[in-house]
Amino acid sequence: MKRIVVLISGTGSNMQAIQQACEDEKVTGEIVAVISNKASAKGLEKAAAKGIDTEVLSHKEFDSREAYDAELKSLIDSYQPDLVVLAGFMRILTGEFTRHYEGRMFNIHPSLLPKYKGVNTHQRALDAGDTEHGVSVHFVTEELDGGPVVLQAKVPIFEGDTVEEVQARVHEQEHRIYPLVVNWFCQERLKLQGGRVTLDGEVLGAQGYATE
Repeated sequence: MKRIVVLISGTGSNMQAIQQACEDEKVTGEIVAVISNKASAKGLEKAAAKGIDTEVLSHKEFDSREAYDAELKSLIDSYQPDLVVLAGFMRILTGEFTRHYEGRMFNIHPSLLPKYKGVNTHQRALDAGDTEHGVSVHFVTEELDGGPVVLQAKVPIFEGDTVEEVQARVHEQEHRIYPLVVNWFCQERLKLQGGRVTLDGEVLGAQGYATE
């Protein structure tokens, strides 16, 4: 069983999806800790209710991003994780931090990367008149939202859609594909080697797998 540490800043819905998949034995891993930079993160309560260790490390208590990331790294490593999962962790991470976890840290981003890196992705897709949007799971590298994509899921955008309607479709797909990717890693089927993603020894394409 692989040991998983999840980082959150908010509701922790993706953390919950992964935890449920672990309980259902759809992920051959165990969430051993959930860490947040915000004490108010609702996901902490959900994790604690499942008996998962929770930690709060507020970035406001540190003078620099580097100092915060150094302490966060020490905290994460105290749980001896095989995998670190970013699930709505609203922090830009330093290069030293991302290099330390290279090949064993995932992020989920609400767009079809490389489109719409950063924030407000649903509104940006609507403003651009896009007819489809989606979500990407990728390995974390030093480039913000720029690590190699593992898996994407597309959702339609209909005329008259609101941000909330698009977001709801995206969330549904997030909760489906993130546990899947985590399980591939836990089964040692998925690897990052030389900047390339391999699944069962086969190199994935530039945008990883795409699924409707």
